[in-house]
Amino acid sequence: MSTLREIVKDRKVYSIDAARTVLEAARFMMENNVGALPVLRNGELAGIFSERDIMNRVVAAGRQPGYTAVSEVMTANPRAVHLDESVDECLFLMHEFGFRHLCIVEGKDLRGLVSLRDILMHQAGELQRQTRRAAS
Repeated sequence: MSTLREIVKDRKVYSIDAARTVLEAARFMMENNVGALPVLRNGELAGIFSERDIMNRVVAAGRQPGYTAVSEVMTANPRAVHLDESVDECLFLMHEFGFRHLCIVEGKDLRGLVSLRDILMHQAGELQRQTRRAAS
């Protein structure tokens, strides 16, 4: 059974501090080609901030990105999963609760972020490998 550890093993962990502005977060997300960021406060996971948050809680609400702190518009206390959680369980959680991203932790330490796309691409790769094995 595949775990998140396999998906994120070689990835850089991106995050942003809760006190940063939405503008800083948006630029950081663009520069690193990520759609969501775990938000840290004093080094601990405090929230998650996504492109959807920018659109719904900042742009549509008429807030100024350069003067709005990420902490004001993030999703606080996000559900996090352990690094050794199964890919199947993560897919279930994402489907059941409508999540597109899950923060990955090991104890209190942030270990990464996984997207629905990451999960689906991993499963598609597994299916492809199984099909090749069965054909040979």
